[in-house]
Amino acid sequence: MARDIYVITHAQSEHHVQGVVGGWHDTELTALGRRQADAIAARIADLVGDAPVEIYASDLKRAVQTAEPIAMRLGIDLKLMSGMREKSFGVAGGRPTAWLDARFVSPPKDGDRLDHHEGIEGAETRRALFTRLFLAMEQILASLCETQVIVTHGFALTGVIAAWFRVPIEAAGWIGFRPASGGITHLQQDDRFFDRALVSFNDRGHLQGL
Repeated sequence: MARDIYVITHAQSEHHVQGVVGGWHDTELTALGRRQADAIAARIADLVGDAPVEIYASDLKRAVQTAEPIAMRLGIDLKLMSGMREKSFGVAGGRPTAWLDARFVSPPKDGDRLDHHEGIEGAETRRALFTRLFLAMEQILASLCETQVIVTHGFALTGVIAAWFRVPIEAAGWIGFRPASGGITHLQQDDRFFDRALVSFNDRGHLQGL
């Protein structure tokens, strides 16, 4: 059997509509976000069918609230992982995005991108972010379950995909995916050559009409 992993970026959160920095700032889903979570759950149920499934999620509220309807629909326990959290933006978390933009120091085009300090007190470096995401993925992939669901965050998805393809940490500093909230990314490993693929990225068809 092929291994299938469905990675979900959490649904619309309060920080999206408030125009504040997310990161570890622990906001809940909006009313629209909760409807999106229900639509995501229905779509995941269709995708996994009758296969045995595990579901993992970041322990931040917006990810948990996205994952709970999936776990309920599938009748399985939800496993929370702090390692699947979004990048921490330190003292910028919960502040207006304009506050962060005014102080943010962009990483260099070349050179040390992993340990670059962005000018924000307490913010994670890319190395710190990818190190914990890679470890979380290692723990998930150690399971023998062949169908898994992961609910994480927008920037964190980059680390999940990099870990899936076993990209070395030193190279991961140049990778950046930009998904929209509520999307489903399908990762798959075939059962003959054991090649790993990105079957689809940030599919949001299930959110149409909400």
